[in-house]
Amino acid sequence: MNTKTMKHHQQHYASMGNPWSARADQVQSATGVLLGCFLLAHLHFESSILLGKEVFYRVVQFLEGGMFTSSGHGMPIVTQIFSVFVLFVVVLHAAMALRRFPVQLGQWRALRRNLQVINHKETTIWFWQMITGFILFFLAPVHIFTMITNPEIGPHLSAERVYHDNVWLLYALLLPAVVIHAMVGLYRVAVKWGVVNRRSALRKTIKILIIYLMVLGTASLISYLLIGSELSFPVQPFVPH
Repeated sequence: MNTKTMKHHQQHYASMGNPWSARADQVQSATGVLLGCFLLAHLHFESSILLGKEVFYRVVQFLEGGMFTSSGHGMPIVTQIFSVFVLFVVVLHAAMALRRFPVQLGQWRALRRNLQVINHKETTIWFWQMITGFILFFLAPVHIFTMITNPEIGPHLSAERVYHDNVWLLYALLLPAVVIHAMVGLYRVAVKWGVVNRRSALRKTIKILIIYLMVLGTASLISYLLIGSELSFPVQPFVPH
C-alpha cells in the first residue's frame, strides 16, 4: 500500500468518525422521512379528483384553511407558505445526500463494476435511489416553484395547467422518479436505524407501495387531462353546485 493510498484510507476512516457526518446522516434521514410521508399524503389528496370535481374542490378548500374564513374559501397563501417550507426541506435533504454522491468518473466505473459482478440487492436499491435523486434534483424544484408562483388550485385551474400548459410532461417524469426515490428512501431509513429486521418482507411491501402509488398517480393525471381537454377559454374556476 503506497503513501497516497494510506492517506486516502486515513481520511476515509476519519470522516466516518466525524460527529458532523453522524449529524448529517440524521438530518438526511429525518428530512427524507418527512418528505416521504408528505408524498404519501400529497398523492392521496391529489387523487380525490377521481371522486369528482366537487370532492377535489372541498379537499382543496379544507387544506387551504377554508374553515377559518367567513366565505369558506381557502387561502392560496397557505399553499405558497407550505410550498416554501417543502422547498427548504428538499434543498436541505439534497445537500445532505450529495455528500455520498459519486462525482468522479472513476467512482462511477467502480460502482458499475460492482453492480455487474456482485448481485447485492442493497447496493442495487441504493443505486436506483441515487439515480432517481439525481432526476429529482432538477424536476422537483420546478414543480414546487410553480406552486409558489401560481398557487391557485382547483379542478379547472389545475387541469388547465396539466393539459393546456403541457405540465403533464413534467408530471409524467416526476411521478415515477419521486415515488421510487421516496419509497426506497423510507425502506433504507427503516433498515439503517433498525426499525425493522425482516428486509425481504419490507422490500415486498415497498414494491407493492410503489406499484399502488404509480397507479394512483397515473389515474389522477389522466383525470386532469380529461378535464382539461373539455375546458373552454377563458377557463373559469370551478364553482360547486
